[in-house]
Amino acid sequence: MAEVIALTGRDDFLLEFGEALGGQVAVHPVDTLDAALEQLSDARRVQLLVIDARSTPDVRAAVDAVQARSPDTTMLVFAPQGAEQKIASAVKGTNVFALLPIPVDLRKTSAVLEGAIAHAVSRHEAAHADPEAKSRGRSERQTSFAAAPAAAHVHDIPAADAGAPERRGPGTMVLAAAGLAVLALLAGAGYWFFARDAAPGAEQRAGTTAASAPQSDEDATLEALGAAVDLEPTPVAEDTVAQGTVDELLEKARLAMRERRYTEPAGDNALLYYRSAAAADPQNGEAADGLARIGALLVTRFEETLGAGQLEQASLALAQLKLAQPDDARIPTFESRLVQAQVTRALADGNIERAAALVRVAQQSGSVQADQIAKWRAEIVRRQDEARVKRLLDLAADRIRDGRLTEPSDDSAKYYVQQLREIAGTNSAVQRISRDLTAAYLRRAREAGIAGRNAEAERWAAEARAAGASAADLSALQRDIANARARAASAESDRIAQLVRERLQAGMLSEPAQDSAVHYLTQLRATDADHAAIQPLSRELAERLVARAASAAREGRSAQAEADLELAQRWGADARAVQNVRQQLAAARAPASSSASSTGGRRQTLLQNRLKRTRYVAPEYPERALARGQEGSVVVEFIVDVNGQTRDVRVVSSDPPEVFDRAAVNAVRRWRYEPVIENGVPIEVPARMVINFKVPD
Repeated sequence: MAEVIALTGRDDFLLEFGEALGGQVAVHPVDTLDAALEQLSDARRVQLLVIDARSTPDVRAAVDAVQARSPDTTMLVFAPQGAEQKIASAVKGTNVFALLPIPVDLRKTSAVLEGAIAHAVSRHEAAHADPEAKSRGRSERQTSFAAAPAAAHVHDIPAADAGAPERRGPGTMVLAAAGLAVLALLAGAGYWFFARDAAPGAEQRAGTTAASAPQSDEDATLEALGAAVDLEPTPVAEDTVAQGTVDELLEKARLAMRERRYTEPAGDNALLYYRSAAAADPQNGEAADGLARIGALLVTRFEETLGAGQLEQASLALAQLKLAQPDDARIPTFESRLVQAQVTRALADGNIERAAALVRVAQQSGSVQADQIAKWRAEIVRRQDEARVKRLLDLAADRIRDGRLTEPSDDSAKYYVQQLREIAGTNSAVQRISRDLTAAYLRRAREAGIAGRNAEAERWAAEARAAGASAADLSALQRDIANARARAASAESDRIAQLVRERLQAGMLSEPAQDSAVHYLTQLRATDADHAAIQPLSRELAERLVARAASAAREGRSAQAEADLELAQRWGADARAVQNVRQQLAAARAPASSSASSTGGRRQTLLQNRLKRTRYVAPEYPERALARGQEGSVVVEFIVDVNGQTRDVRVVSSDPPEVFDRAAVNAVRRWRYEPVIENGVPIEVPARMVINFKVPD
């Protein structure tokens, strides 16, 4: 009985694997490669090593170590879904019998294990047999293991009564049966099955490649494709023997011949009766003659059906011919022609999986010359490559359309295009999809650059560069981003200019501070100093400020008039217009210089002088002004109420405008004073103050 060693560190795998074994074989779990190698050191035992790829970081290194320590050990590898192809490629040409997926499929894994154990037993027997038995065993195993799949899948018919049965040793018979079971279950399951001879050192048959030969890339391709399809059952010829005396059987045969029941119906035809008579009396001439006539008929039937493309009927005719004339020298030629017709049909239909399965079986059976096998293999690989390229092209196109350019890393346009470049870099369709991906990268870079996401734009530009974008493409990208940004900046400047116009029309010249003509015109001058609208808008703002100052002067609001005049001058007001308004202010002050105005001014000054500040908060220097080394001043007016708190804080004027205003107002609002007492009660006191901003040394 074989000993199974499981290299895994996962209890769940041991449970599933043990269930697949059904308790018929003991499993020795080990969790390190060294422990496995120690278990394999006893060459007297039949051993099968099972490797869980999830617990073995480098499967190929583990397999090589096992082969070096114990060359006759048969191995099974279990790989998680998604990793099968990579691991199968890594272990091809080794002693790995099969690669199966995780989660474990109990029924199919059980069948594969049966074949693997039989394979292990056969290898062990071959390695420990005496030289004469070894030589005989090699010949027997080579014949049985190579021919068994062909008998099960294409056109060979068991020769139960077509002559003496072929002799096989017990181990070989088990191996052939297990091989059939494994092949049948692996077909269509997507498993990787590494076909090889039952024992090392098997000789190659003339004109064919033995199953034990080292696998090339094309071999691995054929193995994978052939295992992915289940060939339809071969038409089975009736190989039973009818009961009766020789004379009775011959009489029935004559009647069947007269009624043209040569091979049908089953159980009542000339072929059956002549075969049965020949089995009862091998020297009977009439039976031999009858079988010869039916053989000639079957040869004609084979030729006609094969020529008409009726391959199933041709296969049946060939199977019946083997029963009628098993020693006919033409049978190998007929077998070769049938396989060639089947493979040609499969290739013409585009069914490369079926073609691979047929070629695989033909190669093992030796029914087709090696040069023809080589031609088919090359054609199948070419077709498979074309199919793979088309699939990858479709995937890449879908991912580009969906915007999945680089993520996820194993299911993105970049991932599939990289594969395409590796396997078909010169293909025109591959080059086209590569250009499409590069163009998509450039679009992403352009969008990010225009939006100001510079890091993202650079990342996409780097992807485009790595994908093969030319220097001209990258230069065009930079130009496009620069032009787009310029257009966006121009549009923003036009928007701000329009806001200035709207505020001018609404009379919102300087208030509110953050939504006035002064505010937006200052913003426009800071962001786009060369904008064409700055000069006419500045002139209009200055004119409107001078007009408002003149109106304030006429109404006696001298402080407002002075503030508007100062602001107008900063925006380029006409000097003569400003002077005219100042003359109006002077004329308005003159008549009242010795009366209430003078008295009121002195009283306000006296009250302001009585103010005692109890809390001072220094203005915060604006960061942008500090960075530029900009200095200035702000004139503010405010009221100290009966509680000593400041209110109605407003900017009378500032130089430069809008730079230090907010800092000054915020600071004054936090100042506190002692209430001013007059006639025993606190009173409100108006105040005016200049706040200077100087860059600290």
